[in-house]
Order: sequence, then C-alpha cells, then structure tokens
Amino acid sequence: MIYDAASDRYVPLDWQQAFNLIGEELNKIPDPHQAEFYTSGRASNEAAFLFQLLVRAYGTNNFPDCSNMCHEATSVGLPKSIGIGKGTVLLEDFDHCDAIFSFGHNPGTNHPRMMATLHEASRRGVPIIVFNPLKERALERFASPQSPVEMATFSSTPIASAYHQVRTGGDLAALKGLMKHVLEMDAADLEKGGDGLLDRAFIAEHCIGFEDLRQDLEATDWDSIERASGLSKSALKSAADVYVKAKKVILCYGMGITQHSRGTENVQQLANFLMLRGNIGREGAGICPLRGHSNVQGDRTVGITEIPNKALIDGMERAFGFRPTDKQGHNAVESIEAIAEGHSKALICLGGNLAVAMFDPEYVFKAMRKLDLSVHITTKLNRSHLLIGKTTILLPCFGRTDLDTQESGPQAVTVEDSMSMVHASRGFLNPPGELLKSEPAIVAGIAKATLGNRYGIDWDWLIADYDRIRDKIEIVFPIFKDYNSRIRVKGGFRLDVPASYRKWNTESGKATFRVAQGLNVDPALAGPDVLVLTTLRSHDQYNTTVYGLDDRYRGVFGRRDVLFMNEHDMADRGLTEGALINIVSAAVEEDDKRTIQGYTVVRYDIPRGSVAGYYPEMNTVISRHHYDRQSGTPAFKGVPVTIAATA
Repeated sequence: MIYDAASDRYVPLDWQQAFNLIGEELNKIPDPHQAEFYTSGRASNEAAFLFQLLVRAYGTNNFPDCSNMCHEATSVGLPKSIGIGKGTVLLEDFDHCDAIFSFGHNPGTNHPRMMATLHEASRRGVPIIVFNPLKERALERFASPQSPVEMATFSSTPIASAYHQVRTGGDLAALKGLMKHVLEMDAADLEKGGDGLLDRAFIAEHCIGFEDLRQDLEATDWDSIERASGLSKSALKSAADVYVKAKKVILCYGMGITQHSRGTENVQQLANFLMLRGNIGREGAGICPLRGHSNVQGDRTVGITEIPNKALIDGMERAFGFRPTDKQGHNAVESIEAIAEGHSKALICLGGNLAVAMFDPEYVFKAMRKLDLSVHITTKLNRSHLLIGKTTILLPCFGRTDLDTQESGPQAVTVEDSMSMVHASRGFLNPPGELLKSEPAIVAGIAKATLGNRYGIDWDWLIADYDRIRDKIEIVFPIFKDYNSRIRVKGGFRLDVPASYRKWNTESGKATFRVAQGLNVDPALAGPDVLVLTTLRSHDQYNTTVYGLDDRYRGVFGRRDVLFMNEHDMADRGLTEGALINIVSAAVEEDDKRTIQGYTVVRYDIPRGSVAGYYPEMNTVISRHHYDRQSGTPAFKGVPVTIAATA
C-alpha cells in the first residue's frame, strides 16, 4: 500500500510497482550513506542476512537496529571483558549452579521461558538473589503451568531468596559494593591462614587488570556506595556471602542494566564480579544477558551491524565476489539525528516500530515526516506508519507461524536465542491473505528493483530455496558450518561461544577486569529535586504493543497515565496518592524541557529517589542527548525528571 495525500489514505499498490518505486527513490539519492536501513529482532536469520546483503551491495553500513535500544551495551561491553558480546551459559547450566544472581529484568513478563528454569532452580534449593528497583510478582513467587499440583491447589513457589531494591541507576554502585565485600572477606580469610576466597589460579592464568580493579574498589568508600546504590552495607554483605559460599554462580540481567548512560560499564562490572571467583567458562556458571525478542541476537550474528569487522567484509567478498565498504554506518541514535538534520533521505524498516520506540517523540516524529522515502515491511499496522514522508509504502509480510511456500516448496527460517542456540522455525498456518509475501521475498524484490544485476547476485535463485541463503551465510560466517544439516536435528545447534570454554578473543587474549570510574558521573542525575525515572512494560504489553490497559500485578486497571512513586518522595513534594502531576525532563542538555502533563500519582514500593512509568508513553521526557556514549543505547532506565503538582 502507498500513502495517497489527496485522499489522506493508504491505497493498494501492485507489488512490482512498489518495488520499482522504492528502487527509483533509492537510486535518486546521490550518496548511499544518506539512506537508513532498520532491522527489528523479529526478522529471521535468512531475512536479516538478505537485508544486510542488499544494504551492503547498495553501498552503506547504516544499520540502526533494535539491539541499539536494548542490549547494545552487552554487544559493546562484553567483548572488551570476555571477548564475545553474548552469554556464556546454556539452560542446562542452571541444573548445575549453586546460586543465581538476577539484575534488572522481569522474566515473568519479558522472558517467560526463563521462569520455568528459575522455578526448578528454586525448588532444588538454589538461592536466587535479585537486584531490581521494583518487586516484580514473578520474581517473588511463581506458579508453574507445568506443575499439576500448583495448578490444582492455586499454590506457587517462592523464587527470590533475597530481593534487594537497588536505587534506579544504582547498579554500578551495588556491584562495586558486592566486589568490595568479596575482597574484604578474601583478605580476612587470608589473615586467618586460609586460602582466600578469590579464584587466584583463574585470575593468574586467564585475566589481566585485577590490580587496577582492586585499587579502584579500595578507594571507593562505603558511605558513597550506600548513598548511590540505595542499599545498606549489611544488605550488600548478605548477598556477597551467598556469592562466596557458592561454587558455581550464574548471573542473569536485562535492560535494567543496559539502558543507562553508563550501561556498558554496568555490563563490564557484572563480568568483573563473576571473574573474581572464576565463574565464567565452566559448567553451572557464567553470564546470561536475557534478550526478549525472538531473534535480536541472531540478526547481529548474520551481519546486521553498523561497524563491520574485517572478517565480515572478507566473508562477503568470498560469498558474493564484491568487497563492501568498511565505512562505519549509523546506529539508531545517529540515524534519527541524520534524518532530523536532513542528511538522510530514506528509511527502510524490516519490521519494528522505530519512531515510537525511540526517545523524545516530538523530535523523532518531526524527523520522520521529512523523509523522501519511508518503507515498512510489517506483519501489522503500528503508529510509525502514521508518520508520512513524501513517499510512504507499507509492505505486508508473513508472520513466523504462516506457511511460507517458495519455488522449492515449504520453507523454514532460523533464529538464535539468548543461549546462542540456533533452531528452525516452520510456519503451519494458512497466510491471512493471498497477496502477502515473505520477508526474504520482499527484500529480494527491493534488491532486484534497486540493484538490478549488480555484482551478479541472483536474488530469485536465493529465495527459491532458503537452504541456499543458509549456504551463503555459512560461507560468510564459518561458525555456521554444516548449517543446513544441523538445523534439521531436533533442538538445533549451538554457535561457538569461546568464552564458555575459557578462550578469550580480546586484544590481550585474556579476560579483562574493566574499571569504571566513580559511582555515577552523570550530572543530570545529581540535582537536589531530581528523581530518576525508569520505564516499564505492563503485564499486558509486548515491546511497544499494548494489548490492554490492565497491569494486574501492580494493581493498575483501565489506564496507563500513572507514575509510581515512593511515599517519602510524595510527602517531600506535598503529594498524596491520586494527585495530578506534571513530569518534566531534567536533562542538562535540553533548553526546551519536555513535559508530560496530568498524570496520576500511585504510591508504590520503590526506592526513594526513584520513580517509574510506562513505556513508550514516558519517552516524551527522555532527551535525545541522554544515552550511553560507548554503546549508543538510550537511557530508558535512568531518566532525570522533576515532579510538580498540576496548577
């Protein structure tokens, strides 16, 4: 469909007409770096690989991606610590661990498959130590649908053995407190004639940077740690006691760690904590970043990155006979800025709801309306499709459960989960309409219309049988060796994760303790009246898709225009529950302060100095300048705001 300005409607458009128009518009752009190509994590490996082939053959590495908004701090931070931007554990490791530490995630809503794993670990007596500003129902107690007893008796299993409500943005301080306790207990044990509590053999053989970390922790005082984390020294010691008593520890985390202005450093401190006792690279231990989308990790593995390395460029040349540009492209923040400033003229979106998902909608929405061309490959309509450029086209595609039949017959696609497991997904439902196409077929159609026979790529041949796409993936990325045969094995296969067997692909060849200076250097969070806002999803929501207005576990029904506040912060501002308030951005870079008006205060069990509200509504007060400078991840979980009663 194409937007028709005369009728103010989207009207039908023939597929070939759509492809030709997109190709014409892309070829009008004088510089390929003036086009942006967004990828959602719902895209399969096959679709994402063809998309990056199209974009690199077109001549750019502009790949804003949903990873930029969630776990980019993992992708940037962990390689510098352990040599790979992925988790090191399998689900089977949870059967062998002695303790689980959980930071900044709500698996009940965002990682439901994880709940069964935590449920079983708790039932066998594994302590689960949680650090999260709000108490999430599924991390307190969980009734397993697979348990006939719990289902029949309406009973449940306690999950968290200790729940530490860290101040929003206080994770770095809490982690330094945990590590400082471990070092102090280690010193005390040595003084008594013991062997100490650190894994000195692991540190000596596999690590560098330990002494720098030790000096930083010794120079950090407890008063500052308590103030920044919102946790007492004794609370942190109780968690550290669990850690040193456990032989094998798994640490799980989500966007409560990554979506901060210091998200990359947060991730690296998690790695530091585990490395102190050798808890990376052995059975029952390791780091576990939890990604919520179906293939956000796989997209990256098959080439969706704005910073291509030499191995990727070499692989593309092997597979397709041309050498793509190695010029660094745009991430999500840079893409929005390029569009807003008029430098980028086109945006092609392989799924997703980019504009609504990003910060400062007033700025972003205005930018989107400047585009000469905007194209959305999508399974359903969303609000981004209302942001009309000069030419705006919607291309409806199959969902993952729809039967995808190409020239060689029914096709399967593949995805990669948070444990680096790759498995096949084959649709079985009749597509909702005869005119829909698959994502790979749509990408190929755009490529043919835009590139013609450039580099001799036979797009029709590739989409006729997705095995051929996977053969090409294997040529570019040798870690997919025997791709087609391995996905035909039940359960799929695991990609190589060198850190899981203590091979460190870092510059030094060793795991690296990374020092984070101070506890919180963000000046925006330091004002006397400033509160730190974290954004939340309700329990009736997936990403930006809101299915209903009830958040039953938090006691909110029929609405989302609320702000959760600590009762002492309310009293300090003369507010009572139900009061109407304005929420104002306190970002120091903003001249024009963004404001959300007329929201209702809800008293909630949340640390003092912290407030919480629903995403994406709260994006209004998130400054476009407020993001992690290392990874480019917007600070959705550490937003400086002020609160005042409405006039």
